[in-house]
Amino acid sequence: MNVSLEVLDHVRLNFSDSGLLFLNIALAFIMFGVALDIQFQNFKDVLRKPASVITGVISQFVLLPAFTFLLVLLINPTPTVALGMILVAACPGGNISNFISSMARANVALSVSLTAFSTLAAIFMTPFNFSLWGSLYIDFYNAKGAADLVRPLEIDNAQMFQTVFILLGLPVIIGLFFARKLPRITEKIKKPIKTASVLFFILMVIAMLSANFSHFIKFVHLVFFIVLLHNGLALATGYSFSMLTRRTWVDRRTIAIETGIQNSGLGLALIFNPKIFPPEMELGGMAIIAAWWGIWHILSGLALATLWSRKPILA
Repeated sequence: MNVSLEVLDHVRLNFSDSGLLFLNIALAFIMFGVALDIQFQNFKDVLRKPASVITGVISQFVLLPAFTFLLVLLINPTPTVALGMILVAACPGGNISNFISSMARANVALSVSLTAFSTLAAIFMTPFNFSLWGSLYIDFYNAKGAADLVRPLEIDNAQMFQTVFILLGLPVIIGLFFARKLPRITEKIKKPIKTASVLFFILMVIAMLSANFSHFIKFVHLVFFIVLLHNGLALATGYSFSMLTRRTWVDRRTIAIETGIQNSGLGLALIFNPKIFPPEMELGGMAIIAAWWGIWHILSGLALATLWSRKPILA
């Protein structure tokens, strides 16, 4: 274990009820904005041409959590850092993946379809994956004879399911029906809401950091390369698996982006929910991992999109 990381396991972060409320409202607004770009036709497209969507969903919800577990065993961080990595891997794709896919000259229609499907699937898969891989990690950690045993992962899965449904499911469902029933209004507000969603996401991260800025500045260097490695693994997983399944060049780009851009904002909302993770738990490592992911995946996604936008599209 990296001894320097141990300090993170004892960091207690401050987050007020009002801050948590803002975080939840911001995330719900972001998902509402994402849903305005989703049409019921996207779900029909999934049924008609499911191969690329199935590849993306497997990459997102099966391979990434499994490979994250293996990465955690390989680099052997402290428990809260490891659980933070597992939680981020259990989250669905991030809200800016469609924008980055467009920049990268990828398959935007596929990106939107994957966003729609994975967001709804996350209501079930995020609690399931975190519970499964988190429990396996803790069992492994304790079994190897660690000096400080970690208590079993006692997360209220029903509460996590409820939270994910409220923060992701409801805004998306409302957004879908809003776009269907009020198409003219939707066309007028889609672009402003997209812009506002990106600003809201930035404000959401700032809100989380504002009460803990000194902790973040003091400790972010400890997780910088861990997040870089983890994000690189996510991007490589999406691209490599889509290459193995013989997806087209543009679909490979899309699936890589969808796998590498994670909704770490959801991870933060879950971490700071006292009904899921009680305040007495010391979760500094988890929160700093999720917060830095929220910044880094934007930078890496934009850099990759810029690189791909300059390369010719191959068959």
